[in-house]
Amino acid sequence: MHSVDRLVFSVPSLDEAEHFYRAFGLDVRTCEDRLDLYTEGHPHCWASVFASGAPKRLEYVRFGIYAEDEEPLRQRIAEKGLQCDPHPLAAPDGIWLRNPDGTPWQLVVAPKVSPNCKTVPTPRQPAPVDTGAAPSRSQAPQVRPRALSHVLFFTPDVRRMSQFCIDVLGLRLSDESAGIIAFLHGAHGSDHHLVAFAHSHAAGLHHSSWDVGSIDEVGGGAEQMRQAGYTLGWGLGRHVLGSNYFHYVRDPWGSFAEYSFGIDYIGPELHWASADHPPEDSLYVWGPPVPEDFIVNFE
Repeated sequence: MHSVDRLVFSVPSLDEAEHFYRAFGLDVRTCEDRLDLYTEGHPHCWASVFASGAPKRLEYVRFGIYAEDEEPLRQRIAEKGLQCDPHPLAAPDGIWLRNPDGTPWQLVVAPKVSPNCKTVPTPRQPAPVDTGAAPSRSQAPQVRPRALSHVLFFTPDVRRMSQFCIDVLGLRLSDESAGIIAFLHGAHGSDHHLVAFAHSHAAGLHHSSWDVGSIDEVGGGAEQMRQAGYTLGWGLGRHVLGSNYFHYVRDPWGSFAEYSFGIDYIGPELHWASADHPPEDSLYVWGPPVPEDFIVNFE
């Protein structure tokens, strides 16, 4: 697997979802019975959101693979007895399997949309020496994410899910912490984590993480969300595992969208020295205290 091709989940109201993700800076497009989430200037659809009239639910995840890997993956999945029927909200193409938590996954031959090098800061013109570098508050530009960086899922068994991703999808362990959380990257080169898993009572979606071009954009995104009425979250801070600067915004359904900048990149030829880190030294280098409900699974 080389990319998280699309994240698909359902929420009670598409109006709520549209307001949240437009405020976040995504290109939100209405398509029949769903919203498709794009980033400015990028042709790829990163996520789809359906209305269910019920609490938020992770429906399925679509992963991108190379054409030469399709048949070996199909055979591997068949040998392990993991096949499942296509999700009713999805096109039936590709390979369908069910992960150990019961969530359907779809593998499709698709272009690689995970990065091929460490993402670079957004270029900025230096301010004249006789002028302040910061814009006035009223002139601050809207923060608009560049791409989906990674997704973190809840699972009752972090190590089981990590090993499943390694054995079935060919991912590699980046880092973990005491069976509480684990981060995995792609063998073809990706950010420090394409997918991550955090311990909970059941499966679910914790957050989607979106790459922005500077630490200033992380802070600016947090401010634009506060101005839009989304005041709950966590940040500004810097993670240990992944090294990225972050701000998480709590969405209307109890999960989060993260502004992320500067995450570590693991190239295809690099041997990353993964480790099991103590919990007290694995979450963040600096930042405000972690909210009490930050790792509560509201699904």
